[in-house]
Amino acid sequence: MSTSTQDDEKSPARAAAPARWEWQRRIRANPTTHLIYRVFIGILGFAIIAVGILLLPLPGPGWVIIFVGLGVWASEFVWAARLLAWTRQQVRVWTTWLARQNPAVRGLAGLGVAAIVAACLYGYLLWKGVPTWLPDFVETPLGRLPGL
Repeated sequence: MSTSTQDDEKSPARAAAPARWEWQRRIRANPTTHLIYRVFIGILGFAIIAVGILLLPLPGPGWVIIFVGLGVWASEFVWAARLLAWTRQQVRVWTTWLARQNPAVRGLAGLGVAAIVAACLYGYLLWKGVPTWLPDFVETPLGRLPGL
């Protein structure tokens, strides 16, 4: 028995799979379809994560999309399930810590995140230039930024 198959059998998520996932059990029962399914899940998860990474410098749900891709991988790969569980735990720890802080610290954390987003957006504009589809009242001030 291969190591990945042993890992799959040891996974608590695999042992407690609800009846609605009977189709996955049938796919896993046949080694050929299981391999094809794992490759498909691997490619699908990679594509979702790649889109999330591309969206990181833009305002929007880049990190959420990355976590969705990781969740897709976690449905089939034990290492991804462990990474997703660890990430969720770190987010819980961070949000719990931040909630206990006074408003000044929370405000500084918010400003830090806003600065990171602004720096990513500025880097994107340096790389690609100011989009011409923007309205003039937005495009004109952006064109005055250093380096643009």
